[in-house]
Amino acid sequence: MDESSGTGGAPGSGAAKGGRRAQLEHTGLRPGWTTGACATAATTAAYTALLTGEFPDPVTITLPKGQKPSFALAAERLSGQSAMAGIVKDAGDDPDVTHGALIRATVRRLPAGTGVVFRAGPGVGTVTRPGLPLPVGEAAINPVPRRMMREHVAEVAERHGGSGDVEITVSVDHGEEIARSTWNPRLGIVGGLSVLGTTGIVVPYSCSAWIDSIRRGVDVARAAGRTHVAGCTGSTSERTVMAEYALPEDALLDMGDFAGAVLKYVRRHPVDRLTICGGFAKLSKLAAGHLDLHSGRSQVDKGFLAALARDGGADERLAREVAAANTGLAALQLCQGAAVPLGDLVAGAARDEALAVLRGAPVAVDVICIDRAGTVVGRSSVR
Repeated sequence: MDESSGTGGAPGSGAAKGGRRAQLEHTGLRPGWTTGACATAATTAAYTALLTGEFPDPVTITLPKGQKPSFALAAERLSGQSAMAGIVKDAGDDPDVTHGALIRATVRRLPAGTGVVFRAGPGVGTVTRPGLPLPVGEAAINPVPRRMMREHVAEVAERHGGSGDVEITVSVDHGEEIARSTWNPRLGIVGGLSVLGTTGIVVPYSCSAWIDSIRRGVDVARAAGRTHVAGCTGSTSERTVMAEYALPEDALLDMGDFAGAVLKYVRRHPVDRLTICGGFAKLSKLAAGHLDLHSGRSQVDKGFLAALARDGGADERLAREVAAANTGLAALQLCQGAAVPLGDLVAGAARDEALAVLRGAPVAVDVICIDRAGTVVGRSSVR
């Protein structure tokens, strides 16, 4: 089960469709499930067993966009005031380091009125530095997975007469070892992995397949007569662009990390206007001249951000703090606190880099930077 919809036909044919879902189907790659979706399914199964004495197997959950996948249980244990369920993560065709990992959720009853409390079990990290979407000291379970787990706990409680007051401890077998292959240690997440996911679905990326899908997306948009298209880094930026410009689905290009692929193909197959929308940190890489935005192939350059901040009026103390920031988000927050428009500066620099790659092609460009929640934190003018 995935986000794709049926598509067919060559670009320009009546059967061809565009947009993010059509691109995914065109790659022929199989989507998978995020650690957040697996943790939510394990939590749902464990809390159901705690209230009823029986583990649902398979267990079905509802993802943020309404999909209802089912997961088989790989482990289960029920004892007194707690229950544990485990699910093996299937990342589909994505080369995800957590593919095949066993994600466990242990749910323990808490006194009425306590609410839902999250804990990091073995293999799940703890936040030790600012600049992430969680406070220092918190379990590295990101906001959307937390929301999904709370919602499913509430649904199970309503269905089976529980209070919904529980402690959820998420763990990942061998997670601390797996985390050494990620950026977590450099970000100050210690002890294991992060529990991630905004849609619950892992969109698989093969460089050649995804770049081919981008080209097809441009072809479909042009054949449909679209004069304004948007390259988006993911589903959150796609929603932002739709809210800003009300573009139809076939004008949306899921560029993922491949900003260069969009720009080079649009250079040869122009449209009147291209909007690029994505996370602030990702687009700061484009602003610094990187055309592949994948975390394994380019990094946020805090020195570059510090130089932009100086251009925007930052004093030397603030510039040094930006250069030493733990993440791009932390650098942005420092500048926001000092009324230095780093988001706009990054958006403008990214637009200028895009125009340089377009080499004079008749395409107007603007850039929108967002945070993890989809809030616009920077934008450029159209040029």
